[in-house]
Amino acid sequence: MNPLIIALIAIVALAAGVFVLGYLKAPPDTAYVISGLGKKRILIGKAGWRMPFLTRLDKLSLGVMQVDVKTSEAVPTNEFINVNVDGVANIKISSNPALLERAAEALLGKTRQELVTLVTQVLEGNMREIVGSVGLKEMVQDRQGVAKKITENVVPDMEKLGIEVVNFNIQNFKDGAGTIENMGIDNVEQIRKNAQIAKANAQRDIAIATSNAQQEANAVKVEAEKKIAEQDAALAVQQAEMKVRADTKRAEADAAYSIQQENQRKTIEIAKTNADIARREKEAELAEKEIALKERELDAEIKKQADALKYQSEKRAEADLIKRQREADARAYEAIKEAEAKRAAAEALRFAMEQEAEGIRAKGLAEAEAIEKKAEAQKKMGEASVLEMYLTALPEVVKNAAIPLAQTDKIVMYGDGNSTKLVRDVMSSTDQVVEGMKQTTGIDLAALLSGFAGGKLASNQDN
Repeated sequence: MNPLIIALIAIVALAAGVFVLGYLKAPPDTAYVISGLGKKRILIGKAGWRMPFLTRLDKLSLGVMQVDVKTSEAVPTNEFINVNVDGVANIKISSNPALLERAAEALLGKTRQELVTLVTQVLEGNMREIVGSVGLKEMVQDRQGVAKKITENVVPDMEKLGIEVVNFNIQNFKDGAGTIENMGIDNVEQIRKNAQIAKANAQRDIAIATSNAQQEANAVKVEAEKKIAEQDAALAVQQAEMKVRADTKRAEADAAYSIQQENQRKTIEIAKTNADIARREKEAELAEKEIALKERELDAEIKKQADALKYQSEKRAEADLIKRQREADARAYEAIKEAEAKRAAAEALRFAMEQEAEGIRAKGLAEAEAIEKKAEAQKKMGEASVLEMYLTALPEVVKNAAIPLAQTDKIVMYGDGNSTKLVRDVMSSTDQVVEGMKQTTGIDLAALLSGFAGGKLASNQDN
């Protein structure tokens, strides 16, 4: 490989390594202080890079820390009453850039415990200062105000260290002489005294109010009874007048009621008559509708029965048709199978007969050759001798052709097949043998027979 390329790769790898070693990512609750090379940088919640080996990295936690602040000994108030104060403060290193710079100078390298000790001392000093400037009663009654004064007093000292006071609370005050407790007893007695006085005043006010209320109630009762009597008298007069008017109205109402009753009776009679007529008309209409409905029901029932019978007949006809078709298909299938079986048997028989005929032909050819040789040997014997020899061998030929038929149990023939055709087939086989003899030996047995018969006939005629 080219040395230049190797050098470039080494430089790139070194640069990558330096970058990885110097890469920093500060969390939001920690300040990364990078110092060296004549300058200082602080990272909070962001990424950065520093030169490895040439710069220093320190970390300052920005989390809140709780500090218990207690006076190590009794502190005299402005009333010269010695008290012990117990407080608690929540502090943190400030994220303000200016204060963070101070913290980096004053607190860098300190452990958490060292930081808590330092802050406790500062807080205790300020707390003693504030406690000595206030009275015991103010301290007890306005605890939050005293804590606020302490916080305001300690802030400048804390800012010098780059520390932020989140809050400060006073939890407890104690004194060795029991002054606070006595103040409480005095307050309790004073409160009890005020409560008793208030109770007595309340009871007096209640008695006065009760008496006044009774007087007012009696006056109201007398006035009410007087008004009730006046109202009763007026009511009696009004009732009498109303009774007269009511009787008059009742008489008028009775008369009007009788007249109205008679009119209503007539109206009811007319309404009953009209209702009876309407009812009869409705009954007639209802009867006609029932008759029509019955007719439609009968028509529907008859039509339904006819449709059912028609459907039943159609289904029965379809079933019969399907049955006949299946039976015809079965018969056709059986006929086809039977014809195939017969055809196969015929083919087998024909094949057997052809094979047998070939054997017979071969045998006949062999015998013909023997006869031909015998004929040449007996050439001088004449045609009669040759014919005799062929006629003697011919029954054996026919017998041999018929042997396969004798060994067959059953023969199924198609078309116009019968025993006559079977005999014809056997004779055809015999003719084939004779024809083979003719082709092989050149001797025509039929011509010999014809010539022999013709010679015999001529001889008989000459005689």
